[in-house]
Amino acid sequence: MTSNEITQGDCIEMMKKLPSNSVDMICTDPPYFLDGLGNDWNKEKLDEKGSSAMIGNLPKGMKFDRNQSKKFREFYKDVSIEALRVLKPGGAFLSFSSPRLYHAMASAIEDAGFEIRDMLGWIYTKSQVKAFSQNHIIEKDKVMSEEKKEQVKKLCENWKTPQLKPAIEPICFAVKPIEGRYIDNFQKHGVGLMNTAQDTKVGQNYFPANILVTEDVGQDLDKVFLVAKPTKAEKGEYNTHLSVKPTSLIGHLIRLFTKENAVILDPFMGSGTTAVACIQNNRQYIGFDINKEYIDIAHQRITESTLP
Repeated sequence: MTSNEITQGDCIEMMKKLPSNSVDMICTDPPYFLDGLGNDWNKEKLDEKGSSAMIGNLPKGMKFDRNQSKKFREFYKDVSIEALRVLKPGGAFLSFSSPRLYHAMASAIEDAGFEIRDMLGWIYTKSQVKAFSQNHIIEKDKVMSEEKKEQVKKLCENWKTPQLKPAIEPICFAVKPIEGRYIDNFQKHGVGLMNTAQDTKVGQNYFPANILVTEDVGQDLDKVFLVAKPTKAEKGEYNTHLSVKPTSLIGHLIRLFTKENAVILDPFMGSGTTAVACIQNNRQYIGFDINKEYIDIAHQRITESTLP
């Protein structure tokens, strides 16, 4: 398997084909097991539901299942075990998550043998409110009288399901244990230390922070990295992926933890943001995705990113 290629297939099986200690960094945005999107999901079922679909009478992203975190943790531990094997000692593993499943992700990564070093937070101000009122539940109740329904509606006025408006996407920052001292590991493998050169300075020349925001929200937060959500032009008008990350965000992360020409693995490549960020920052990439439609989109974005 060569670098600068995206291969269709199950990420665990694909990673098994990579040599041990061969990858400088892993940066990925996995399925979160929300809305039934587990390791056995397929794009056709997702398209049938649509971006505003109803699942179990609840809009997408609003249904709570206590087994989600357990299933996700089991799946992601298997992913992390292979990730640990293919990473070089000291290599960084950056993995996006949803807030309510972050604990499952972090514990799975740690149990696989990684050291959890930090949590980065990508903050944004524009997002969909997921909490909802009880009026529709009350209306469908077949036992309560109309008078009782009005009483319960009044009781629940201004009270919604316990779901805060999402404004942060956590990123688990883990590393494969180093060999010897940091300087020994860095000389041998070229990873394990963090780049603090000018190309990773943020805001008005500040040291990189573990908070990343989407827009200028004040002088104090200008001290952290400002990154906008991707525009349609950046994603491509043809891009059907539901969760495209900004190339500037991924580019910032790979500059922090790798040298030029380093090999970056994304086992859930999706529509190719990691690959495009690698091209823009003189890194090599290896990517996998189970869905051919996303791979085709990624190839088109890669082609467009290399045009003069």
